[in-house]
Amino acid sequence: MKLYYSPGACSLSPHIVACEADLALELIKVDLQSKLTETGEDFRQINPNGYVPALILDNGNKLTEGPAIVQYLADSAPDKGLAPTAGTFERYQLQQWLNFISTEIHKSFSPLFDATAPQALKDSAIDKLIVRLGSVAEHLSNQPYLLGKAFSVADAYLFVMLSWGQHVNLDIAQWPALARYSENIGNRPAVQQALREEGLI
Repeated sequence: MKLYYSPGACSLSPHIVACEADLALELIKVDLQSKLTETGEDFRQINPNGYVPALILDNGNKLTEGPAIVQYLADSAPDKGLAPTAGTFERYQLQQWLNFISTEIHKSFSPLFDATAPQALKDSAIDKLIVRLGSVAEHLSNQPYLLGKAFSVADAYLFVMLSWGQHVNLDIAQWPALARYSENIGNRPAVQQALREEGLI
């Protein structure tokens, strides 16, 4: 499998999941400004939307959205327990969290990385993030992971989102539950492996 990624971007989430699942990946770095891969390919030929991640399977099939990719990777290594079994209520809870992280947290960060975004839009995004992250912090105040006692692909995704706070002057430490959670996940061997492979540590 090939994973098209940019260091520290949301593609770090499937990279972490692949490491957790002991799945072999060929990592291909993408310059998100030029839309060129490290080998000179036009990334828009891989994903017309121009953003990472993209996963190309050995049979040529392709996935280009993080929440779908992490579920595919989890289902490729069911013995690792990274996602509840398809069709169970717990699987729908996982999908609920993936959707929430994607639409309410991930997308709220987008204006903060856009140099052309008006300050009013950035202020509004920060206000929304504070509310959403406060809600997640409350959820995590009495359990180690989003689904309870077991690490899942949703935790990999949330960990990456929390790591973005340092780049946009949003201090995660204001939520002790999130700070503990982020530190706990950051210390996982698979997470450390993914961070090293992306040159982030």
